[in-house]
Amino acid sequence: MEIVYVYTRKRSEFGRPCCFSDRPATVTVDIPPEPGMADAFVLRNPVHSSVQHGSNMSEHEVNTERVEVASRGANHVEGGWPKDINPQEGEQTARFRKKVEKDENYINTITHLGTLVERCAKQNNAVDIYEEFFAEEETVEVADEPPSAKTINVIRAVGKPTALSRVLSLQRDPNVTKRTAAHLSWHPDACRKLAVAYGSLEFQRDGKDISFDSYIWDLENPNKPEFVLKPSSPLVCLEYNPKDSHILLGGCYNGQMVYWDTRKGGLPVEVSAVEVSHRDPVYGAIWLQSKTGTECFSASTDGQVLWWDIRKLSEPTESLVLDITRSGLLENALGAVTLEFEPTMPTRFMVGTEQGIVIACNRKAKTPAEKITGTYSAHHGPVYALARNPFCPKIFLTVGDWTARIWSEETKESAIMWTKYHLSYLTDGCWSAVRPAVFFTTRSDGTLDVWDFLFKQNDPSLSLKVCDEPLSSLRPQDNGCVIGCGSKLGTVTLLEISSGLCTLQRNEKTLVTAMFERETKREKILEARHREMRLKERARSEGQGTEAEDVLVEDPQEVLDRARREYFEVLKEEMKRRTQAETRHGKVPGTAQAGTAMGCPAGGRGCGSVSAFQGKDRAGQEAAGPAEESQPPEDREEEEEEKDAA
Repeated sequence: MEIVYVYTRKRSEFGRPCCFSDRPATVTVDIPPEPGMADAFVLRNPVHSSVQHGSNMSEHEVNTERVEVASRGANHVEGGWPKDINPQEGEQTARFRKKVEKDENYINTITHLGTLVERCAKQNNAVDIYEEFFAEEETVEVADEPPSAKTINVIRAVGKPTALSRVLSLQRDPNVTKRTAAHLSWHPDACRKLAVAYGSLEFQRDGKDISFDSYIWDLENPNKPEFVLKPSSPLVCLEYNPKDSHILLGGCYNGQMVYWDTRKGGLPVEVSAVEVSHRDPVYGAIWLQSKTGTECFSASTDGQVLWWDIRKLSEPTESLVLDITRSGLLENALGAVTLEFEPTMPTRFMVGTEQGIVIACNRKAKTPAEKITGTYSAHHGPVYALARNPFCPKIFLTVGDWTARIWSEETKESAIMWTKYHLSYLTDGCWSAVRPAVFFTTRSDGTLDVWDFLFKQNDPSLSLKVCDEPLSSLRPQDNGCVIGCGSKLGTVTLLEISSGLCTLQRNEKTLVTAMFERETKREKILEARHREMRLKERARSEGQGTEAEDVLVEDPQEVLDRARREYFEVLKEEMKRRTQAETRHGKVPGTAQAGTAMGCPAGGRGCGSVSAFQGKDRAGQEAAGPAEESQPPEDREEEEEEKDAA
């Protein structure tokens, strides 16, 4: 090592102690002022002075030179071959292997190493050195952690954070005329970027001063957008490409499909032609799982689902009309509001419509009618959100009107679980990416609800007032800890929820799966019971309708005549029975009494004939009297009405 500085000192001065003494202060120098120099003094305003705050370091003899370290590496693909052997030639390597395998030294070496490898393999099978023995205990500790809150950064305070969340940052639409944050999309590689589609969805609103731009925000610098997207029409949906983070897909308000490459600027790379695009706003656009990473599909309220390849947006590759009557007519199609696609089921997708019906589809069906596999009557109004559970793909969530409902593919008549009816309209919803029992919903009063139905089923676990205007969109990060909420006035608020709501609990997946299966089985039993009751009711109503038709066929006059005839027959039979009874007792009914009552001799003809007629009439009345007394009052009233009618 080369000596640069040399310090010399007498050995007698090494370790020499300092001796201090107490004495009064003395004036060393006294410079009196000179009044003649005061006129030549110039005041400087302002006065600049510099101060060094770094500590002064002295050089010492133990200082060493700095070591420069450089990282170097070698890519070892295949080695150990002699120089005369080309590893790329199969014949040479095979010939050399045969030659080496015949060598006795090679055989002895392999035999010796075999015992060592066998011992190491047995050790690995006996003890797993990477096993985590206390993973469950750590999870329980995180779940039992009390709720906490801390505000990290607020650009413009719109809502107050509660005890279970904290506001990370907040962005507003930079334009003067505020637009709705219609859709959010997180950067697939780095979660510090967020793409927001801004657009006015009120078609009657004056659009002279409304901007068409949408933005990509950098969360580390939320004061201004990092990138500006300039479409030809306002964007309704916007999605990052999961395979290439520089490419974004957008659906426009006028029905066109457009995509950007951020490396080529803010203008679109290609836009679909108006003639082959949708006729209404594109409310859903999703990337498909493909080798090229360029395929996608879209849905609109015009009742169509179109498949695209961004390498050729001049025309769609495939189309489907959402006609549940399976006639394929566009005028009968239902307008699509939301679109759902699960990558684990590449041929199946679901569409939520304006009429509140969820349509399950299969792209690989042979005919267009077979592509619509089923329907679910989900809500009273439009289905604003539709998402499958990431842990149980057969279970999906729908959000519409005033409720959120959880459905199973196996039960089409009713949901297996649902929330209570809220006072305000629900606008969006989605599942948590890390917990199968947690999902989020947004409301038109600016409230975010976090539901954990393992903990509480009747009420949300957390209700957070995010802002005063209605919330329009919702999108959580893949780690489940940060949630982005977009509002009607273009405000995007990022919220970090507590660890208990974004950490997988012990046995949670098993418990959730068992709950879904139990509720699905219960709904199946109820559906079978309701189906049976409907069949019985239908059969009963059909039988009553047939009897009513038979009764109406008969003439009312005929019914009246028949009743009168039956009535007099009953009276005649009763009179006959009473006459026979009195005859058996030895009495002639009415003759002598009638003659005496009229004051005529018993043998007179005229009086006798009249008496006989009157006696006969009286006998008939006496016979009818007991018969009437033996009948109930209702029958007597009917008989009197029949007599009056006769």
